[in-house]
Amino acid sequence: MLPKDPAMLLSFINMKLRDQYDSLESLCDDLDVSQDEVIQTLKKIDYIYDEQLNQFK
Repeated sequence: MLPKDPAMLLSFINMKLRDQYDSLESLCDDLDVSQDEVIQTLKKIDYIYDEQLNQFK
């Protein structure tokens, strides 16, 4: 369900966080995906999750 390409994943996750979810945890729970896997995939392209902004940057 999630994009495999890290850049596409970044766009998808940040859009969902902005429009539908108040935290990465709630997004991952709802979509039944591993939060750690998302974090590690986006870390590979130098993006980290900012809880206060609720986005990867």
